Amino acid sequence: MTTSMLEMSRLAQALCRSPIPALRKLSLLESESTVTIQGQVSSYYLKQLAQETILPLLDGRQLLNRVHVVTEPVAPKV
Repeated sequence: MTTSMLEMSRLAQALCRSPIPALRKLSLLESESTVTIQGQVSSYYLKQLAQETILPLLDGRQLLNRVHVVTEPVAPKV
């Protein structure tokens, strides 16, 4: 197994081991120069947590945070 493959495993495992269920649902796309986080979360805080989970493991690669914040609309009061 190459160093690159081991690195990919560490990044994916970091999200999978998160105690926050929303982060475990995100996906990663990895290349030699970039790592892209994709998916949806319910707050900007969770988006930032996903990014901070991955940052220490990048080893010089660029991080692209493509996580979308999707909040549920509040029903109007009648």
